[in-house]
Amino acid sequence: MINRRDVMLGGVAGAAALGLGRINPDFLVNSAFAAEGKTLRFLGAEALTGNWDPTTHTNLGQIIVEGFVFGYLTRAPMKPEKPDELIFELAESMKPIDTYTMEVKLRKGIKFHDGSPFTAADVKASYEYGCLPDRPAQWYPGLVAIDVVDDYTCHINTKAQGYPATLYYYLSSFLPILSAKDVANKAQLSARMNGTGPYKYVEQKGDTTVLTANTDYFLGSPKIPGVEYHFVGDTTTRTLSLLNGEADIIERLEQEQVETISKDPRFNIYKAVSVENKYLFFRCSKKPFDDPRVRLAACYSIDRKQVLEVLGMSGTFSKAHISPVKFGYTEVADYPEFDPAKAQKLLAEAGFPKGEGLPELTYYTSVGFYPKTKEYAELITGMLQEQGFKVNLQTLEVAAWGNLLYDKPGGGEGNMIDCGWCTGSPEPDLVLRTHFHSSSKRITGIVDKEIDAVLDKEHNAASIEERKKILQTETLPTIARKAPALALFTSVFIHAYSKKLEGLYIYPNGQQDMTKATLA
Repeated sequence: MINRRDVMLGGVAGAAALGLGRINPDFLVNSAFAAEGKTLRFLGAEALTGNWDPTTHTNLGQIIVEGFVFGYLTRAPMKPEKPDELIFELAESMKPIDTYTMEVKLRKGIKFHDGSPFTAADVKASYEYGCLPDRPAQWYPGLVAIDVVDDYTCHINTKAQGYPATLYYYLSSFLPILSAKDVANKAQLSARMNGTGPYKYVEQKGDTTVLTANTDYFLGSPKIPGVEYHFVGDTTTRTLSLLNGEADIIERLEQEQVETISKDPRFNIYKAVSVENKYLFFRCSKKPFDDPRVRLAACYSIDRKQVLEVLGMSGTFSKAHISPVKFGYTEVADYPEFDPAKAQKLLAEAGFPKGEGLPELTYYTSVGFYPKTKEYAELITGMLQEQGFKVNLQTLEVAAWGNLLYDKPGGGEGNMIDCGWCTGSPEPDLVLRTHFHSSSKRITGIVDKEIDAVLDKEHNAASIEERKKILQTETLPTIARKAPALALFTSVFIHAYSKKLEGLYIYPNGQQDMTKATLA
């Protein structure tokens, strides 16, 4: 159910008040489905990949769609007051047997959309396939064996790899369960989604993903008979589509659009602290950001309070490299804040007094997906230049930016790139180990033995309680001190939707639970 504390109600203003000028008129067409209430139309800000194997991508738009179609062992509401809560879905229980064994009991009587029964063999296939190091979405802590005890009991076994099985506790809410038959047929796995969730995949038509209700869903057939995910990359177009009745729910709004929509009594605004931090990632394998003193100098040059003023309601303050709705979050005491004197001291120590001798640095940002990126990137560029950094800002469309995002041999493109990282689980290593451990170094290219050591220490903790302590007292402070990236803020996800849509829950990663929702 929607948390009413996060909802603002409100009447229409003209399109000129929306804050952006570029509109795609081709999208603003009548929809028989929308007019008759036969389907829910969701306008998303990110295009999908066209490959339906969940292990092949880190695309948030596609993860949102997967949340409708696939089942998960657990779901994580990730509310700020209780970020580590899990709700059992395909699993009935999970409990550690010993350090390297986690027992999972499964629900009975569940079927995949193709009619095949869900059993422990599907959990085994999903986890053992997803943990392979060649998977682009390699979210697992390492290779794993799943021991099938019977059709509805399995053991997550990590003994051969030597890390605790409890690392899969929070990951249970993030990894979709695939059919073992599909895993054995990679062409079929890529061609269509076959899950156990409340909606079935029908087809992809251009930028539209069509889903229909799973009438055999084990929690009951959804009351909304269909969902369409439309990729609409422009914020203004998404907003006008909602106001004109062409959409039922839209995402990634900026303050101007919220102010317009909240005046219209036909709509609700939903705001929630998200699981996503927005980062300025440094290319740590290339000069000059191979030196942590230069990285920290850049961090001390940036007044994040001013960044938040530009961002408005789309962000909130963060003092760690994970979101407040992640397990283990704490405010890091020495998290770098705006301090020009410290920036100058560090630059001088690194051999670049007042920035003299620094090369020109390329900073990449995107437009059209994250709110206000161009505006705050221009602000950050100016702040860095004031301290002697020679910065060339490059503003790119999302697709071009995405092509430059990841590290590569010799270092990633440019010297800095900003990006969010949004994972539907309280598990902190989905961010920390992915980006800052030398075994992954997804965007930064960082190789730092001290960071590796504190990540390995929390990774190998014998209990969840011990792990939390290490995260808060060692891991997060060390990453803040070494600064492979600066967490600029925690995103506040803003959705607008028709008041005719009731009973919806929006997760902090943007996925949506419509199992109890209605659309009048």
